[in-house]
Amino acid sequence: MQHPTFPVFDLGRFEGSGHEEKKALGAEVDRICRGTGFLAVTNHGIPEPVIDAAWSKARAFFDLLPEEKQRSKAPYKGYPYGYLGPELEALAKSRNVDTPPDLKESFNGGPLRVPSGMRDPEALAFCYAETIWPAEPAGFIEAWKAYYAALEDLAVRIMRVFATALGLPESYFDSYLDAPISALRALNYPEQHVAPKPGQIRAGAHTDYGSLTILLPQAESRGLEIITPDGEWTPVPPIPGAFVINIGDLMARWTNDRWVSTLHRVVNPPADKGGKDRRQSMAFFHQPNWDARIEVLDVCLADGEAPKYEPVLSGPYLMAKFKATTA
Repeated sequence: MQHPTFPVFDLGRFEGSGHEEKKALGAEVDRICRGTGFLAVTNHGIPEPVIDAAWSKARAFFDLLPEEKQRSKAPYKGYPYGYLGPELEALAKSRNVDTPPDLKESFNGGPLRVPSGMRDPEALAFCYAETIWPAEPAGFIEAWKAYYAALEDLAVRIMRVFATALGLPESYFDSYLDAPISALRALNYPEQHVAPKPGQIRAGAHTDYGSLTILLPQAESRGLEIITPDGEWTPVPPIPGAFVINIGDLMARWTNDRWVSTLHRVVNPPADKGGKDRRQSMAFFHQPNWDARIEVLDVCLADGEAPKYEPVLSGPYLMAKFKATTA
């Protein structure tokens, strides 16, 4: 399960194992999530053509002229989906840290379907808001939806690993995830022709908000860093054929901070190491059902220990976090 500098988990091996080996593999994931909450997942079963199509269509979208991209922009500040242009978001603000806007642009899409019976006006206006699709490039929408569906399934499978790691039945989280409010974000960090402002980086230091994030980084790219338990900023290497997985704030709450939602950022590496080069990634932010009640798990409490967190509902919690980040 080890890369020279980063933990790697073989998902296919887990899924093909018997009960005892699954327990052993889960214990290793528990150790990782107690430390940094970041690992790479290989043998994930997502077909390469699905990944490649989404990646290439996202790149082609970002290659469009600015006025073309703006045709699919979010219609107002705080709208969750569509195109978000350069320097319109400062992720560090989610931690009440005031920084210059991040050096990135993004395209964002939400759930592919609205659950039957969903009537909550806040949910319909936020998590289930319409994605503002671009007219170009051709095939963008189909490639995006195929990738989103594949990662929605992958997230459920990873949550089954997490359940095992916590000593819960493998399907424990399934009922929280039958109508998830996850979002997919394609990110483009443009080539830098002018020097950043003081304190300005590509993505400010932040934690993710939900249960887990599935990141596809650009091959051989640099810049993603995490805070390790020794307090140092440490690079996360892109591992061929792997997704980078990290847990978010909601999973830390669920586990009473047994698992760590780790600070991470995207910095500008030195110019001679690609610091001014364009960089792309795709991040899938997995979030339980809108009305899922997230409260500390009994298995994460010692005898007589009180939960650190009050229960929250998944959707309203996410909405409050998101709205704090727009510059």
